[in-house]
Amino acid sequence: MPAQKNPDSNEDALVSRIARKLHFAKSAALPIGVGDDAALWHPTAGYQTVLTCDWFLEGSHFLREKHPADAVGWKCLARAASDIAAMGGKPRCFLLSLALPGELSGKWLDDFLGGLRRASKALRCEPAGGDTTRQDKVLINVTVIGEVRKDRAVLRSGARPDDLLFVSGTLGEADLGLRQLRTQKRVARASNAALRKHLYPEPRMALGYWLAQNRFATAMMDLSDGLSTDLPRLCKASGVGAVIAEGAVPRPSRIPEAQAVRLALDGGDDYELLFTVRPSNVPRFKRSMQKSFPRLAISNIGAITETKKLLLLKKEGVTQEFSSGGWDPFRKK
Repeated sequence: MPAQKNPDSNEDALVSRIARKLHFAKSAALPIGVGDDAALWHPTAGYQTVLTCDWFLEGSHFLREKHPADAVGWKCLARAASDIAAMGGKPRCFLLSLALPGELSGKWLDDFLGGLRRASKALRCEPAGGDTTRQDKVLINVTVIGEVRKDRAVLRSGARPDDLLFVSGTLGEADLGLRQLRTQKRVARASNAALRKHLYPEPRMALGYWLAQNRFATAMMDLSDGLSTDLPRLCKASGVGAVIAEGAVPRPSRIPEAQAVRLALDGGDDYELLFTVRPSNVPRFKRSMQKSFPRLAISNIGAITETKKLLLLKKEGVTQEFSSGGWDPFRKK
């Protein structure tokens, strides 16, 4: 089919462009996908369906003049799929709702779809359809359908007193990357670990699935809004409290200590996993982690308590209230 002379001439042309760029061969699980009134999806026998959706908005979540379009495409799917990882499942297919200005329906759209296709292939999550419209700013909503084996889903509500708290990876890197990006005068490049994590996050799909399959995690969620905002949500769901050792929280290196601590506690966008493990299971969990994920850092940052307070144990040995300072779109500034 010849290229459209005017890519945004009508919605049918735009949808055709998206379908070509995201083309996947039909699969047994998704025999009818992009191009019909709705998709047909066959769930796997013995599995439960996991559903999630996520907004990705220009101005709130990305800056058109700073974020590469392919990074916007990658990240809008990766951040939604992270919720599936937090349940111990695997993503299967996604729906894309996209609103954008007409002038972005050429190269910007092609680059966006290139990043989205790469994420789709990396996550093994097929495009199933969606919707398009015209708007002054780019508005993206992604719905992901996933699966988790029956009786293996890990919820936020399973933590119990004395369970140990763990996090994957390093916290605060993505927020550090965002701060670096804001200082740049043009579209950013992923020139270091912090910028890569902000622009092209990699949700912990394998770890979440492994924790669920082996029944190691008693409660779990992904860290999208920052430890100080997300941990209270897990504790509230479980009806418990927690004590966090500030010195045990993994943080960015090569920046001032006070800044690193603040980023690790409050910085969002990391898409790491926060999970709890029963004390009796910790030795077996650590041995198995070494074999299954030898290069992935896992840190024990604290423990669950019966009291519903959230406390931060400082290096000086004193404790203070662990107050929420992470991302909240409704918090008054």
